[in-house]
Amino acid sequence: MKIAISFLSLLFAMACGSTKIVETNPDNVKTTEPAGPEGLKAKMPEAGFTDADKIGTIMSFLASDDLKGRDSGSKGIEMAAQYIEKHFMENGIKPYFESYRDTLSNFKKASYNIVGVIEGNDATLKNEYILIGAHYDHIGIIKAENGDAIANGANDNASGTTSVMEIARYFGKNKTNKRSLIFALFSAEEKGLLGSKHLAKKLKEAELNLYTMLNFEMTGVPLQGKDYELYITGYEMSNLADVSNRYAKKKLIGFLPTAKEYNLFQRSDNYDFYKEFNVPSHTFCTFDFTNFDHYHKVGDENDIMDFNHMASMVNKMLPVLEGISNASSQEIKLQ
Repeated sequence: MKIAISFLSLLFAMACGSTKIVETNPDNVKTTEPAGPEGLKAKMPEAGFTDADKIGTIMSFLASDDLKGRDSGSKGIEMAAQYIEKHFMENGIKPYFESYRDTLSNFKKASYNIVGVIEGNDATLKNEYILIGAHYDHIGIIKAENGDAIANGANDNASGTTSVMEIARYFGKNKTNKRSLIFALFSAEEKGLLGSKHLAKKLKEAELNLYTMLNFEMTGVPLQGKDYELYITGYEMSNLADVSNRYAKKKLIGFLPTAKEYNLFQRSDNYDFYKEFNVPSHTFCTFDFTNFDHYHKVGDENDIMDFNHMASMVNKMLPVLEGISNASSQEIKLQ
């Protein structure tokens, strides 16, 4: 892929009170051990919780022409917000605030993060929070190419949004998390990380006991020629990769030198949570500068996404997230 270095250096930098929950009996899970360094039993998801059809259904809506590229403050992103709210409501994810909507204080048009929560099922550990996020906005209508002016944003970032929605559906269905899980879909990332900046500051002021922030960005196409399936930004800043790979029982997470070279750690929605809370905060990604040519272009469409890859990635991340949420101690440490 031929991209100017100046463009690469801008990637991701460009405008790129819980309620108690009634417990339900988990299904579609099996018990395996050991799940952690102490041999703790944990509920681990079956391999096929989600599939390409379920992923495709969500992606086909979020990246459709009807949403006009999901620009912050637009009618299109309002449609996306309503769709995410409905998904949360139907799958047992409660609003974190009085409603799912967290109105941005730092953007002139009416814009909302969508924030849900699943309370942990352990009397002590539920007071620790893991935030799982992605941005659901994109850049809207841009200069037309071959008659198409809609920047649909399938990879950026309907893919990350869909991943978080399916992860939320799993935990909403099964309630297997000991720690409480916040699911946040951010608006105005493309305007300068404004949605995550707003929410991180708000939660810090509320003295949230945040353990870690795990973000998903551009996960729609697989890595090529790597011995791992995802990388994390800020790889060397914590032991998240090692912890993740132990729960995955394989090398699922690896180090991408280009991510460090272009300092992607500071260029997605994980960053403001790191700044505000000084806790491990990382972005999971499968875009490596060689496997996708359509960043902020009208060609970022569903027909070039790999829904089978996306489903596989979500299924492999579920035991990782479940292990992290259920470990008796906070295993992820800043380094």
